[in-house]
Amino acid sequence: MAIHLPLNKLSIWQQVAFSAALLERMLPNYQLFAEHADFGNVKVLRNQLDLIWQWLDKANRCKINYQAQLTKLEAEVPNPEDFDFFGVFPALDCAMALMSLLQAMQEPSDDAFANVSKLSENSVSYYVELSLAQAIDDNNHHDEVIISPQQIAQHPLMQWEVATQNELFDFIKQARENKASCLQAKAMVLEEGLSNLGIEISA
Repeated sequence: MAIHLPLNKLSIWQQVAFSAALLERMLPNYQLFAEHADFGNVKVLRNQLDLIWQWLDKANRCKINYQAQLTKLEAEVPNPEDFDFFGVFPALDCAMALMSLLQAMQEPSDDAFANVSKLSENSVSYYVELSLAQAIDDNNHHDEVIISPQQIAQHPLMQWEVATQNELFDFIKQARENKASCLQAKAMVLEEGLSNLGIEISA
């Protein structure tokens, strides 16, 4: 189930706000990975996301040195070949989504903004596929496990991801471009206290 939202119909501000809100749901996955892998400084990503929220506050807008931030971020991008557990993949998705957003802010591109939405969806899709495959494999040790797109689409986590992105898009497209809208968007996506993979967000 691919999510295809008409992000190019939004203003640059709206696209940045939409993407930043999605990243709030992805960042806890990176944090959990960093805690277990002894790799990655989640504070770098947290600070960059905070910078983006500050940029969105037109009354107190900050300037961002995009090249410096991208260079910092590159050092925090995990290589999946260096780790032997699933957590590296959603962490990589988070880092790449943040990189896409910074690049899109530096040089606006519909594809770069859409990439944040896709990476969030991909994290959930892959996690759901592995979870379903593991559950089936536990019961059928010798059969080849095939998970259909329909099974993934019907999983509660995937339905939640689709609903969240749609709800956020509907809010952002009519929201005023100010700090209050940012706070509301952030509150919407963090209301459950869970990442997009259902991981509890620690303070």
